[in-house]
Amino acid sequence: MRSLSVLMVFALAACAVQPSGRAPRSMPQPTVTDPSRWLTPRHMANTEPIRVALLLPLGSADPDIRELAQALRDAAELALFDQGDESLLLVLKDTGGTAQGAAAAARDAIGQGAELILGPLFAASVSAVAPIARASNVPVIAFSTDISVAGDGAYLLSFQPENELDTVARYAISQGMLNFAALIPQGQYGTRVAQVFEQSVTKYGGRLVQTEVYERNTSYVVGPVRRLANYTQRASDLELEKQRLREAGDQASQQALARLEDVDIWSEPGFDAVLIPEQGNLLRSLAPMLAYYDVDPRRIKFLGTGLWDDPEIVRESSLLGGWFAAPAPETRLAFAESFNQSYGRMPPRIASLAYDAVMLAATLADESSGRRFTRAAITDPNGFFGIDGLFRFWPDGRAERGLAVIEVTREGFQVIEPAPTSFETIGF
Repeated sequence: MRSLSVLMVFALAACAVQPSGRAPRSMPQPTVTDPSRWLTPRHMANTEPIRVALLLPLGSADPDIRELAQALRDAAELALFDQGDESLLLVLKDTGGTAQGAAAAARDAIGQGAELILGPLFAASVSAVAPIARASNVPVIAFSTDISVAGDGAYLLSFQPENELDTVARYAISQGMLNFAALIPQGQYGTRVAQVFEQSVTKYGGRLVQTEVYERNTSYVVGPVRRLANYTQRASDLELEKQRLREAGDQASQQALARLEDVDIWSEPGFDAVLIPEQGNLLRSLAPMLAYYDVDPRRIKFLGTGLWDDPEIVRESSLLGGWFAAPAPETRLAFAESFNQSYGRMPPRIASLAYDAVMLAATLADESSGRRFTRAAITDPNGFFGIDGLFRFWPDGRAERGLAVIEVTREGFQVIEPAPTSFETIGF
């Protein structure tokens, strides 16, 4: 395992994105490199810099995406100035937020001598870039979470739910929980989460006993939550028990009946823990709604994914005591503070990916010229250690991470199981 801690020199190269029609169904040809177009800063004129491209949607039509891209760019720049090696040149390319723009940016970067591409951000752009890069034997380390675009030289340095779900399921079962439920959002992400969670729970000896799917709109979540809580049946069970006690007539039965008069639900929902793979306002709506329908978080453990990795959730009392798996927060918080000091704002959660990507590029560039950026180097089974902790790439392009288990408390996030420091310690 290697620590990502090398500085690089930052340079910008503008990329004019031209619209194009539908690409023909043919294998991309290697991009012709033209050394006369290679950008070399004046202070590096007598050196042979190692060029790495960073593809970001800086010119996206969506202002939120532009803001995110700027944060990723700033995080990359911050990585450049954290140490002092000037052997690597980072060339920034604007994808415009489109697949066509990403393809044009990749061609331009490779034509200017890029040996590695960092980014792009979105799955469609990764799909457009990967074959172009592959034809020129240039690996891609992208930020998409869609594993369908990974493989054959395209690697995803992103937070993928597989690691998160496996870690939190294993830990919950180790704490004696066996029966699980899941409240799943509609869509591709939800389908993926449901499948992976069931596989993980089963692998460690548990059972997924109930799943409900909801539309990602607060107006349509009551029905799925009520069904997951089995509220109607449990309320009926309570009325039947009250009727039985009334008919019994003895003093003990009447005392038991009195204790049930202010109770809405008598029985438990039938599971020990419930997965809520959601974030933001929807998460803060779903959790108290579950509690309202008597899925009591004091008795039923609420579980999440890395989407919970947002300090705002500690304000929702029904999430207190919940668990999720994510990178250990200490190093990332130091990065966030450094980012804030440099740019006057806190970074979005995924900004650390750009930081780690640049540091990874620098680490790989430190290899001999025949080995740097090779598949063997990128898929080093010992992995790397960055802002977001331990990670490594599989040959199929997926990233595997060593994650901590975190509990939501009133004081903030508390690590209840530390993240591993090597893959050997967790048997991967």
